[in-house]
Amino acid sequence: ELPDSGYDIGGGHDALVLFVDDTRITLKYTREDNVVSGYTIHVDGVCVEPSLRALYESSHAAGRVDLPAHRGDQPFGRARGAEVRVAIRDTGRFMDPRVRKDWWP
Repeated sequence: ELPDSGYDIGGGHDALVLFVDDTRITLKYTREDNVVSGYTIHVDGVCVEPSLRALYESSHAAGRVDLPAHRGDQPFGRARGAEVRVAIRDTGRFMDPRVRKDWWP
C-alpha cells in the first residue's frame, strides 16, 4: 500500500501515479508530472492492481492530462515474488528509506 503522507494533492489523494508497467509503479506526492521536486516513490517487483494499471494506461494514452491519483494506506498491488525494491527521491535525489526522521511523518 502507499505510505500515508498526510499530504492532500486533491480529493483526499496523497500521490499521483506517474508510471506503471508489468513490474513497476512510480508515485509522486505532488500534482506535477515530473520528479523535479517533491517526494517520488519507485516500487519494483510488484504486480500493480489491474484497475489502477488500466486507469494509468488510459490516462497516459489520452495525453497525461489527468493522471490517476492514489490515497495513502490504499493498496496499489502485490509482491510478485520474495523481494520488492523501493527507491525514494526528493527533488531528484535518491534517499535511504531506512532513515525516516528527517523526511517522513
